[in-house]
Amino acid sequence: MNSNYLTAPIIFLIGTLFYLYILAVLLRFLLQYCGSDFYNPISQFLIKITHPPLKVLRRYIPAVRKIDTSSLVLVFALQMLADFSIGLLKGDAIGIASLAILSTSHLIELLIDIFIYAVFIRALLTWFSPVGFDAVSAILTSLTEPLLNTCRKFIPYIGGVDLSSLAVLLFLYLAKLVVLLPLYDLVNLVR
Repeated sequence: MNSNYLTAPIIFLIGTLFYLYILAVLLRFLLQYCGSDFYNPISQFLIKITHPPLKVLRRYIPAVRKIDTSSLVLVFALQMLADFSIGLLKGDAIGIASLAILSTSHLIELLIDIFIYAVFIRALLTWFSPVGFDAVSAILTSLTEPLLNTCRKFIPYIGGVDLSSLAVLLFLYLAKLVVLLPLYDLVNLVR
């Protein structure tokens, strides 16, 4: 039996589980940073599933002003563990420097993707009646409003149409290209 046949599902499962938990911790960090409603059901869900490891980390890693550094440390440690585990299963030897750069690249990509999806879904929800999406709309508004307000300062309404969502999406995709491509190239150089 081919070992790739057995390792591919394991890699998929490990990657998915790490991705979902890293996403939950990163969303918790972002919602806390943006001042989202603590009693929102989505916020409560994220708090409950991420609280156990953060409770331990907060004993040793204090917050710096508004930044929950223990969440950032947990996200980075989990991403490094995920990348190391998947690399090990694939048979890739990766050094600590390239692992750190790869993990940073993956986290930046996830962060940008969170904002891309949040802006896109929020724009879609404005076309439909927001009935039944109160918790989701509140979360999306708290995440995206700082970006959209910044963009609205430079792009006024044109014919009553708000183009800030489109401009933010273009900026985020451009940031993905400008920031991530050099980082992934750097990973290959450091190996």
